[in-house]
Amino acid sequence: MNDKDFNDLLDTAEDFFKEGNYQQAETILNQLILKNKKTPLVFHMLGTIYYDRGKFNKAIRAFKRALEIDPAFTDSSVGLSIILNDLGKYDEGKKVFQEAQAMLNSKDKNEDDYINEKIALKHDELGELYSSYKRYKEAMEQYLKALLLSKRKAELNLKVVKCLRRLGESDKAVFRLKNLIKKYPDFVTARLTLGEILYDQKQTAEATYELEKVLKIEPNNQVAKNLLNDLKQNSLARTF
Repeated sequence: MNDKDFNDLLDTAEDFFKEGNYQQAETILNQLILKNKKTPLVFHMLGTIYYDRGKFNKAIRAFKRALEIDPAFTDSSVGLSIILNDLGKYDEGKKVFQEAQAMLNSKDKNEDDYINEKIALKHDELGELYSSYKRYKEAMEQYLKALLLSKRKAELNLKVVKCLRRLGESDKAVFRLKNLIKKYPDFVTARLTLGEILYDQKQTAEATYELEKVLKIEPNNQVAKNLLNDLKQNSLARTF
């Protein structure tokens, strides 16, 4: 049986099921099981049919089979918890229901995270477009909107910092970088960027500290080596 034939039969069984014609629905559902197609809906409908007929043990097995195939199939979790409660197995029924609720909450959260990330990506893309035309204020606004939605905090914060530097707001860039480094102490790019800004601001001690930190994490970082060498040369020049 190909997928199209299987889906056609499943649709037919579902129509019978919704109409309450359980006998014909069961016949088709058992045919589908013989085809070894793993679809939780098949077992869920069978579980409901068995429950309606008072065949509780068979209903439990059907609902559990649906959940083995798809643990997030919450309709079967609810059906299973109802049967267990009917049989006086209240603790077991409560546990199944709580697991179903947790799964549902997790599923909703994952869907929300996915949607938020997609929207954040569009703000990020628009920020890149503005940045390519040197419209850094508008670019930064888009990156900040993306930050509110995305989990890519480190990457997006760096883009905001780049805009702040282009807009001549180095102090705000430093503040943001220091907060970023608190969360991600080994984030080399953030430390190197901070070191570059402090170097430009002639804050020798702080710049040296950050650049040396970079080299501890990434000993062969040539940019950090060059900046530190310049700082040392400038320091020597001032002593003469």
